[in-house]
Amino acid sequence: MPAFDGPAVTRSTLRQQIADALRDEILAGRLCPGQEFTVKEIAEGYGVSATPVREALVDLAAKGLLDSAQHRGFRVHEYSLTDYRAIVEARSLVADGIFRALPEIPEGALTGVRRRGEEAARAAGAGDLNVLIGYDLRFWRELAALFGNPYLSDFFHRLRVQSWMCAVPLLRRADDLRGALWSGHCSLVDALARQDAVAAQAIITGYNRDSLHLLERLAGERAAESS
Repeated sequence: MPAFDGPAVTRSTLRQQIADALRDEILAGRLCPGQEFTVKEIAEGYGVSATPVREALVDLAAKGLLDSAQHRGFRVHEYSLTDYRAIVEARSLVADGIFRALPEIPEGALTGVRRRGEEAARAAGAGDLNVLIGYDLRFWRELAALFGNPYLSDFFHRLRVQSWMCAVPLLRRADDLRGALWSGHCSLVDALARQDAVAAQAIITGYNRDSLHLLERLAGERAAESS
């Protein structure tokens, strides 16, 4: 094996690990919208060199999670309710492109996706946002990957992450999320397993509508508290 292969793989892996860790910090609410930090601060916090950190931060900025703050490093991107509406619309269009013509899914291919859906639904019922986000992202990514278009799948995943970024600040202010979060993952899997495109589209449409109504209600309550 050529000598340059090892370091390149290690650096790439570390870069992705840092990016994933920072994404999880944002979705967990530990890095708040508008919060600023430098490459040096992140590198020291993780005990790594600045190069993979800078690469990870640039990647996250390209995906809309961070903004480059000139001469100050980076800041967590601040999304608005208007952004959320636009992301939901884009998410709907991409989902329609993925699920419009349902191929026959090989037996057993949905087993792992269903497990993620069951865990996501359980977390949603309990109002456990941290667990829900992790399983929900895995559910949609693995599900979209079954339909064979990696470009749509990757873009859809990016929209899923951005929509959670929009939602998290409002959802974490809610007193009790039990029963308020979408838990129709397994119903969607059932519809896809029987190749029922109409039912699958109805489930996704209802999910997007209900999610938007929830965020609008929470945003209204927040505005009322501030006035």
